[in-house]
Amino acid sequence: MVAGLEQVLDAIEALRESLVADAEAGQAEREGPRSTVHPAHAASAANLDHFVALRQRDLRELQDLLAELGLSSLGRCEAHVLATVDAVRRALAALADRPQPGRDAATVTAPDFAQGRALLECKADDLLGPSIEGRRTRIMVTLPTEAAADQRIVDSLVIAGMDVARINCAHDDEASWVDMARLVRASARAHGRDVKVLMDLAGPKLRTSSMEPGPAVVRLKPERDALGKVVAPAGACLVRIADRDDDDQSCDEQGRVVVPVAGEILDDLLTEDVLHLVDARGKRRSLRVGVVGTSVEVSTHGTAYLVEGSELRNLRTGLVGSVGALRPPAGHVEITIGQTVDLFAGGRVHHVDAGGPDRVVVGCTLPEAVEALRVGHRVFFDEGTFGGVVQALGSDCDGRSTASVMITSGPPNGGKLRAEKGINLPDTDVPVPALSSDDLVALDAIVRLADIVALSFVRTPDDVRLLQSHLTERGAGDIGLVLKIETVQAFRALPDLLRTAMRSRSVGVMIARGDLAVEAGYERLAELQEEILWLCEAAHLPVIWATEVLDRLTKTGRPTRSEITDAAMSERAECVMLNKGRHVLEAITMLDDILRRMAEHQTKKRPLLRPLRSWASAID
Repeated sequence: MVAGLEQVLDAIEALRESLVADAEAGQAEREGPRSTVHPAHAASAANLDHFVALRQRDLRELQDLLAELGLSSLGRCEAHVLATVDAVRRALAALADRPQPGRDAATVTAPDFAQGRALLECKADDLLGPSIEGRRTRIMVTLPTEAAADQRIVDSLVIAGMDVARINCAHDDEASWVDMARLVRASARAHGRDVKVLMDLAGPKLRTSSMEPGPAVVRLKPERDALGKVVAPAGACLVRIADRDDDDQSCDEQGRVVVPVAGEILDDLLTEDVLHLVDARGKRRSLRVGVVGTSVEVSTHGTAYLVEGSELRNLRTGLVGSVGALRPPAGHVEITIGQTVDLFAGGRVHHVDAGGPDRVVVGCTLPEAVEALRVGHRVFFDEGTFGGVVQALGSDCDGRSTASVMITSGPPNGGKLRAEKGINLPDTDVPVPALSSDDLVALDAIVRLADIVALSFVRTPDDVRLLQSHLTERGAGDIGLVLKIETVQAFRALPDLLRTAMRSRSVGVMIARGDLAVEAGYERLAELQEEILWLCEAAHLPVIWATEVLDRLTKTGRPTRSEITDAAMSERAECVMLNKGRHVLEAITMLDDILRRMAEHQTKKRPLLRPLRSWASAID
């Protein structure tokens, strides 16, 4: 037994020596000494180096030997790598009757157990604000457009438990951002909360370009059961043209269709009034008035097609009106597996069928992306709905770069690809900076309004340095910085991205699981998000768990079983992001409950052995 102990102890000693040596060698290869990181991250940078060195090795056999001896198998060492190894060394030395190891320079620099835990908690508080009692993990909520004008919406989010308000700079405008931030600050003060404001830079827009729009028509279609009986009427909101901005969306936040109306018909309306119309097909239909306010909610049990000029008449008052100009829907192309998509750089697709029955033409908003493609590179459209491989490269008659993409994955019966849908190029190094010209304009507002700025499309340390430089120029070097990890390139460069980001005082990471799943493959997402959590814990940096958390609940009011499990696993992060939706308040309440329950069972990877009452007479 002693001989076995000697061998295990020798293995641990050799492991420690190699960790220290590899960390020092890696540091020497980088641009500057560790002192270039912010002083708040000095110990964390050392621990990150030791963790990266540790995870370059296969330790499974050593772990088994340590477990058999009743010692730590190093499986939960992220926040305090060297301290864990040294604790095992001391225990093995005592068992083997060897002298206790002494302290060295590496031991002094690296955090111990208490420091490792405290550093992460302190940095999470600094970036995201203090956690609520009983819930370690914060809740971030993406603000809807209406939050810029309605204090009640913001108040309800704050009261429900929102800790961080996210403003997506890819939507709305600076005036709306100003109003959103102002209302968040006011609500936080009124309710005694510390609610942070995070503003998310849009980044380069790698999307399908505009296409020929479809007909300008609104279809109201009720939901029917298998026998054709209406189980839910179709709904819409009627608004006066004078009250409708040109930039209004065709649907409100609750998903209801918004129909502009001219004339007097919306005057003197009462609940249960009936509006008569003849739709675009000549069908007689009736709209029953529900809620009357700044907009008028109506419903119908019959399918109706509304176009500009469709006449409406109030049967009670005799007042009439007509449907105003409708925004035509975005155009689309039909795509099936086996087809070829001719992807070209920029511009509107005027003739989506120009390629013939076996080919479709799609534009890309970022010309540099098409120019960077190579034969064999993978291309994904619309969050991975369609995927393909580049078969050939060329140029069109205007000299624009083109790429022929053979579609290899998608819905079995094909589907529609619309304008403004995301494009992912996991194999392609797109030579554009992470900050677009629009981002630089938005940054002027962000440094005035936000506590945190989130960097989209980050791929290299240079992207991080570029943002840090622009923040410093604007006198905002201390603003919180969040790196959105949404590409395979960013994931592979994550240790260097973290080291570069740690030149800033307050830093965190967002796992943008939607794009990351498309880029890496859905089957790898669970593995990747685990590794990101581990690496960030080693750097003592807080993580935001994002994309589709309780998404079905937020949109429909009813969660799926799988998303409940996903929400429970998100407790290992320091913050969880919810997207906007009709039932976001219910989602906040449920997430708060899940996170509180899970906080009693685990912290990061470590199970907490509180007394279990699940098998008692009553489940608590």
